[in-house]
Amino acid sequence: MNTADQYLKTIYVVQETEDGPASTGSIADALGVSPASANEMIGKLEERGLAEHEKYKGVRLTDDGIVRARDALQTYCIIERFLANVLAVEDFQAEARELEAVIDDTVAERLDTIIDRQPECPDCFDPETDACACLEVAPTPVEPEQQ
Repeated sequence: MNTADQYLKTIYVVQETEDGPASTGSIADALGVSPASANEMIGKLEERGLAEHEKYKGVRLTDDGIVRARDALQTYCIIERFLANVLAVEDFQAEARELEAVIDDTVAERLDTIIDRQPECPDCFDPETDACACLEVAPTPVEPEQQ
């Protein structure tokens, strides 16, 4: 399930990695959706004042979009670290991607107290491995369309 926060997180990571606007194609590839689906959600994010899309140039998050994206990324890191470091779930990345859409702020805050989140979070996220750098186990390499 690809929620607005998942799109914001993805746009943020792509924008940071590419050091500029995120292309619709890169966003679609990272989420494993069609460019048309990505365009539709980007339009909704733009309507909400969370992103600015310039045709043929890409998408940039607004200040509000960046705040929401960083919150979503932090929640993802919390889930990932809980699954990997506390529960020792082997395929923690796939599980984290499934859970991120359904974990609310209250649950994320409670998980956070268990994992002892690092102050650098969410800057601990490594887009190359699609994982939190504070994991006690090595992440499994992920193909872009699986992110």
